[in-house]
Amino acid sequence: MFKQLLTLTGAFIATTAISIAQAKPLPQEDLSVAEVLRDRALTSSDAYSIVESLTVEVGPRRAGTEGDRRAVAWAQEKMKSLGFDRVYTEQIEVPRWTRGHAHAQVVSPYPQPLVVSSLGYSVATPKGGLTAEIVEFLDVEALLQASPKQVKGKIAFINKRMEKARTGEGYGPAVQGRSKGMRAAAEKGAAALLLRSVGTDSDRFAHTGMMSINDVENPVPALALSAPDANLLEAMLKRGKPVEVKLVIDNQRHSDGPSFNVIGEITGREKPEEVMIIGAHLDSWDEGTGALDDGAGVAIVMETARLIAELPKRPRRTLRVVLFGAEEIGLVGAKQYLDAHRHELDNIIAISESDFGAGKIWRFDTRLPESKFDIADQMMQLLAPLGIERGHNKSYGGPDSSVFVAEGVPAFGLYQDGTDYFDYHHTPNDTLDKVKPENLRQNVAAWVVMSFLATEMEDNLGRIPSKIKE
Repeated sequence: MFKQLLTLTGAFIATTAISIAQAKPLPQEDLSVAEVLRDRALTSSDAYSIVESLTVEVGPRRAGTEGDRRAVAWAQEKMKSLGFDRVYTEQIEVPRWTRGHAHAQVVSPYPQPLVVSSLGYSVATPKGGLTAEIVEFLDVEALLQASPKQVKGKIAFINKRMEKARTGEGYGPAVQGRSKGMRAAAEKGAAALLLRSVGTDSDRFAHTGMMSINDVENPVPALALSAPDANLLEAMLKRGKPVEVKLVIDNQRHSDGPSFNVIGEITGREKPEEVMIIGAHLDSWDEGTGALDDGAGVAIVMETARLIAELPKRPRRTLRVVLFGAEEIGLVGAKQYLDAHRHELDNIIAISESDFGAGKIWRFDTRLPESKFDIADQMMQLLAPLGIERGHNKSYGGPDSSVFVAEGVPAFGLYQDGTDYFDYHHTPNDTLDKVKPENLRQNVAAWVVMSFLATEMEDNLGRIPSKIKE
């Protein structure tokens, strides 16, 4: 029985019919090939050079920017050089925005500067900035419950701390302030929003990230505040005097424009129309170079495909690597990919995504019909020597993968150690020096086992049932 270690949030799982037949066991020959691939990855995989290339030659690549366009071109050329059989792009439409200067300072009673970063797609302040009193809320729910009189004309300050965990489970509760905070502040007449950074570090860096902006009638400026400066503001407020802050922001929103999903395939030898999708997202935020989020994931799945492409024969099914565009601003590339390929959903045998940094994988999750558990058990025989334990059967495969899982597509999840991930996530500190080559090799070793066996197996994985045994 799978251990329930992490609760799946978000996606509604569609009810679909599945076969009650048990899965055919994987042949020993296939397991032996997967073992060879695993051991080769541990000694000769070079995912690090891929992420190094992406961060050095492209760098920040926020959706709809020049960096994004360079990344799309880079990804196509890199896939071709790695031996993919087919490389192509699919255009998506993305909202565009220019990050300008963001400045914040306490003007009274204890004047000093604050380190901030605009949240994604924040509007600008009026020319010359705005100055208003701070009103503190422990979380977004407290702001939602506040009376407009408490908030009107003030700067709402959400002071929710994120808890550190290997699973990253503290992110969900904390990120609600970023996703919902500006909308709540605007609806209650606030002048602006200040948010304690959604992160686990104590560095004087602010964490940016997307927020809900659709259909907000009168959006207000929204800034993330570094953890030390949130502590500073908290200490000032405890002294019982009104605290006034001045904000000057000059961001600009633009009309929608093009970006792309970049797709590379290793074409199946017998059932090319059936595909296993392994994905990552190509875009990043613009404060760092996107090495962890999600350059490492891009490198892991591309290197996985390269190793499989080097085999004497192609796997039975197609291995499709999808580098999704515009994940950071709301899974835009994944959603548009799903809409464009709904007629092919039955041919997607499974999906998985690498989007949790570059830590070592420690847990193997699935979302499979119970009749297919034996397949996962056989995969575990080769994953266990990598220090990976069996997890639960509630995987959503990763953020972009979740939209496919909601349609009944089976998923695999190779869960990385995220203890320190949110120290760097969405900050200027998301840079190449945080990536360890030995960790990437272990990641690729796990991914190549899972990906090869899924594409080579004779049986398929069916569809996800509405209720799954835990």
